[in-house]
Formats: sequence, structure tokens, C-alpha cells
Amino acid sequence: MSVSTETVKVVVVDDQTLFRSGLALLLGEDSRIQVVGQAGNGLAAIDLISSLKPDVILMDVKMPELDGIEATRRIIAANPDVKVLILTTFDTESSILHALQAGASGYVLKDSRADAIVSSILAVMAGERVMASSVAARVLDMLTGTSTRNEFYDGLTPREIEVLQLLASGMANKQIAYKLRISEKTVRNHVSNMYEKLHIFDRAQAVLYAVRKGLVEL
Repeated sequence: MSVSTETVKVVVVDDQTLFRSGLALLLGEDSRIQVVGQAGNGLAAIDLISSLKPDVILMDVKMPELDGIEATRRIIAANPDVKVLILTTFDTESSILHALQAGASGYVLKDSRADAIVSSILAVMAGERVMASSVAARVLDMLTGTSTRNEFYDGLTPREIEVLQLLASGMANKQIAYKLRISEKTVRNHVSNMYEKLHIFDRAQAVLYAVRKGLVEL
């Protein structure tokens, strides 16, 4: 069956198989949409791009292997014509700004009706930014400083932010302990708590987070 030239090719990326396949099925019922592929994480999504050449990617944020924010950043850098819409349930408010900074064209809520998501897809294809009013309000809050420092740094305490900044700038735990006049064991505790809050596992991911938040520069 030939596909209309106006049909938008879409890839759905989400680690929840049932949600992903269900959304793909619903979107595919609209003649203006052709779901050309699905992926369960950011790395798999990147692998699909060159072969499937989608117009729009619906991208979840929290996924194994590679999260949606970093996947968006890499995809847009290599394929500037591809549009990315983030699928969200608002697990992390700061991900709103991260996604826009990474090049996403907007957000759609996971509990939206299928026809609303189709409308959002068509809107970004027309060059518009798409955000639900509740998302837009949160973005405005963060840009105007209404959101607290604690919210912006995903629940990190001021001391954990300080440790993160020093860690990301290349200091070893011993050096951080000396600079902050605390024990190495306390530094390790702060790092462990920080990793748990940010759902990261190593120093490299901590550096990426710190760079995204403007705490350090590469």
C-alpha cells in the first residue's frame, strides 16, 4: 500500500512495552500517521534513525541504556530535521528544560488522547513548539525562578550540589574532603546519596548532569 506524501513517519520510544505498542497501535489508526518503528531505550532509538528516517520521534525520558534527554541531544545533533516530542508524566520537573535545551520540539502528556498526540505531531511538523499548558507553566516557573533550587537539582541538598560540582570538575574524594573540611567517608556518603537521587551510577554520568545544570563547563 502506498503511503501519502503527507503521512508523517513516527518512531515511538518507551521502555514500557505495553504502553509503547498500545500508543503505536492507536496512532496508526490515523491515516496521517505511519508508525515506522518502536524502541525500548535511547540507544535502540538512535540505531533506528538512519534506517527508518522518521519525521517525528515520541521519546520517553527515563529509560535504561540511554535516557530520553541524552538520546534527543544526540539525535538532533546528527539529524537536525528530525522532530522530537517528549512523552512525560512529570517524574522530574527539571527534565522539561533539559529536553528543550537538547532540541526537543515540546512535550506531550502520556495520558493524552491519541487524537491530541496526533495534533501535536502535526504541529511540530509545521514548525511549532508543543507544550501542554501545565508543562508551559512549569517551564515558566523555572525560567522566572519560582521553582526552588531543591526542585531544579532534583532534590539534592546544597552540600550534595557542592560535592557534585567539585567531583565534576575533576577532584578526587580526598581532595573534595580537604577542600570542604569533611572526612572522606562523608564525601563518599554524599556521593552515594547523590547518585541514588539522580539515578546515576558513575562519575561520568555525574559530570554530564553537572554540565547540563550549568554547574561546570567542559
